Amino acid sequence: MPSRPLLLPAIFKYIPYMRLRVPNPVLSPEGAAAPSPAPAAPAKRYGVAIVGNDKIIDWLLPFLESYRDTNSTLPLYLIPYDDNVGMTRRAAEIYGAHYVGEEPTEIDKLSHELYPGIFNTNRRRLRKLQALALPLDEVAYVDVDVILFRDFTPLFGRLDKGKTEFIVASPSFEYVYNDRRDHYPFLKDALLFNDGFWITSNQYLKLSDFIETIRDDAVIFHDVRKRGQLFAQPLVNFVTHRRGLKIELLPNVIAGASHESFYKAPGVEFKNGKPVDYEGKEIYFAHWAGATTLPKNGVFDEAWTHYSQAAWARFKQ
Repeated sequence: MPSRPLLLPAIFKYIPYMRLRVPNPVLSPEGAAAPSPAPAAPAKRYGVAIVGNDKIIDWLLPFLESYRDTNSTLPLYLIPYDDNVGMTRRAAEIYGAHYVGEEPTEIDKLSHELYPGIFNTNRRRLRKLQALALPLDEVAYVDVDVILFRDFTPLFGRLDKGKTEFIVASPSFEYVYNDRRDHYPFLKDALLFNDGFWITSNQYLKLSDFIETIRDDAVIFHDVRKRGQLFAQPLVNFVTHRRGLKIELLPNVIAGASHESFYKAPGVEFKNGKPVDYEGKEIYFAHWAGATTLPKNGVFDEAWTHYSQAAWARFKQ
């Protein structure tokens, strides 16, 4: 019996085969689409912070001139010590420094709690802590009774969580704590340091860490802190020690760097215009910590005088 074509219901309609899979890309270079580049990681923001006012303009200007000579590629932030800043603001403009105009309300409140008294104006030295609130990934704080001799750029990018969270240049054995530090195990083997220079990140140390640490441990702080016109240095040491930051000396971070910066350091020589210590290691800056008069006859003083004269000439133009 001859077969008959199968009659399909009217609702069915033949649809030619459709390709449901997206075709493979063309393999030839002429026809291939270039892959989209991955977004570039944002560059790290590094900078230097200082504190100044007109009272110390004789120190501030040589610092700024040395910064211009050695570190002008790094952003510089000038934090006012107080309202006596007429010449200071002009100096910031001349040297391209960012003048930090925000009121350090939290810092001043903390300083009044720690060091009360209407005549205790030296508590403003805590304003260096505003460096921790700057829009930077890493910040180097430097006192202004300093001149810089080398580019600080290689000092950045060295922080490492759990290993190197706070970098200092010089130890300080006498101007941090009193003998009662031995009563507290967390201070037993702590590295005591000069706080005229340090590098850190707010990833490891924030202004709120100071506020919280003193809120919880003010009694311990006042028990161990060294007296005698010392304000910021015992506090910065105490907070970093109490919070267990990994503190490292500069020579252990930068090969060939010296831990020396004291303006009376023995054995210092200049090679190719840059100072080295008695071992030939590179000195990055000189610090006149504790100096009561302007530099005159020390090993670093000729360089300071050169920067001072150049800075005043620039300032008076």
